[in-house]
Amino acid sequence: MMMYDASVPVFVHFLNGIAALLRKTEAHVQAKKLDPNAFLTARLFPDMFTFTKQVQLACDFAKGTSARLAGVTNPSHSDEEKSFDELHERIRKTVEFLRGLNKDQFADAADRQITFKAGGKEQTLKGADYLSQVGLPNFYFHVTTAYGLLRHNGLEIGKADFIARF
Repeated sequence: MMMYDASVPVFVHFLNGIAALLRKTEAHVQAKKLDPNAFLTARLFPDMFTFTKQVQLACDFAKGTSARLAGVTNPSHSDEEKSFDELHERIRKTVEFLRGLNKDQFADAADRQITFKAGGKEQTLKGADYLSQVGLPNFYFHVTTAYGLLRHNGLEIGKADFIARF
């Protein structure tokens, strides 16, 4: 499987899934007359990131992983989102960036040396290892945590919403 196929379409699919979850959350908040911040600032434990930060990080791992594999500059986002609309815009910009990449940019990505910071230390892995050991696991962690926060806070969603395929 080509590195492009194992990364970009996966990231786009699940980011669109998060956008769909955001729309369901917005409808739920409006129907129940809830404070949107109850969802945006929700966290599972005091030392964990908020829902908003989980979405930001999912976007960051999608664009950062793809940019490194494609050998292009990773676009920077300011992490200032405070509303559902702003999170939608963050996802939109990330998906737009991802869709602007092409398979040719990933031609040697599996063997390309990827240098990144983790835990304050610089590390280098081959692209294939970077994708399977760093990029995808971190992306899925933040997408799953975002989903879990919404479910934990009463949004009626299930596996089909997470997979976003049905």
